[in-house]
Amino acid sequence: MRVYNFSAGPSTLPLEVLKKAQAEFLDFAGTGMSVTEISHRDKAFEQVVREAESLTRELLNVPDDYAVIFVQGGASTQFAAVPLNLMHGGKADYIVTGNFAKKAWQEGQIYGDAVKIGDSSDKVYTYIPDVDKLDYSPDADYVHITSNNTIFGTRYVKFPECGAPLVADMSSEIFSREIDVSRFGVIYAGAQKNLAPAGVTIVIAKRSLIQEPLKICPTMLKWKVQDENGSLYNTPPAFSIYMADLVLRDVKARGGVKAMNELAEYKSGMLYDFIDNSKLYKNDVQPKFRSIMNVPFVTGDKELDAKFVAEAKQAGLVSLKGHRLVGGMRASIYNAMPAEGVQALIEFMKKFERENA
Repeated sequence: MRVYNFSAGPSTLPLEVLKKAQAEFLDFAGTGMSVTEISHRDKAFEQVVREAESLTRELLNVPDDYAVIFVQGGASTQFAAVPLNLMHGGKADYIVTGNFAKKAWQEGQIYGDAVKIGDSSDKVYTYIPDVDKLDYSPDADYVHITSNNTIFGTRYVKFPECGAPLVADMSSEIFSREIDVSRFGVIYAGAQKNLAPAGVTIVIAKRSLIQEPLKICPTMLKWKVQDENGSLYNTPPAFSIYMADLVLRDVKARGGVKAMNELAEYKSGMLYDFIDNSKLYKNDVQPKFRSIMNVPFVTGDKELDAKFVAEAKQAGLVSLKGHRLVGGMRASIYNAMPAEGVQALIEFMKKFERENA
């Protein structure tokens, strides 16, 4: 029996995509082999990579002078790749709005002067600092942000206007809202939250910025090398790229990023509205900055939270336990989560509230 999976990652995938992958698993594109078996040099797989790149460009309206590459290692590897490719002057600004933003800043410190110009830890990462009032370094090589905070449930409603190239980790919200890619120097996103199984990360980078990585940059982390080789410098995470391609086809068929954004606003709006009007549940994020992908909430009683998670699982609503840094519960309602799943969660929350409030 299929359940509603609210995991923050690896996350739920569209049912039709899973069925498509299942149907092709033993014989991909008439090769007589699984996509997990064929060579990455096979023309059938090269077509997958090319289509995934083309769909990414189309769905996000990526300018022609940007590279779109598929790399290994997850977004956490890109915490190092960013300074190794961009920190030529030895200095960069970081805005720390959560656990992953903090990790990116800490990694940046290994390679140069990573300056923390904004930090919302004073209120447990429940808001985004005012980007218009930050003291940007005039000699920074780039400004790094994490656009959506998976753990604490915040997101940027306004992106920084700064002189240096803007770099954004968009792992938990990519393809869920329309963005102007030309405003960014680099966008990267681990796929396992809103796109595909774990294993592949998308990097979208302005080519003029990635021509000369630092000399100490390992070849595998050089975005220029990956771009020049069409994401096929070495054996890539083939199955994850294949799944990403299927999901991107699905996003296009469902109306593109605009439709995904409308659905996300609808789903999150329903859930936040119920939480705000309930007697039992609470979301501590400042409403202006609430994520439409990750919705944390608590009852205020740790034992009751644990009971909620256990009973929700019995009701077919799984992976609702909050991150260990926050506790409580968290519903990740990525693109693949249908509105019916959120409605089922709300109905369960109502029942639990009647029985326990």
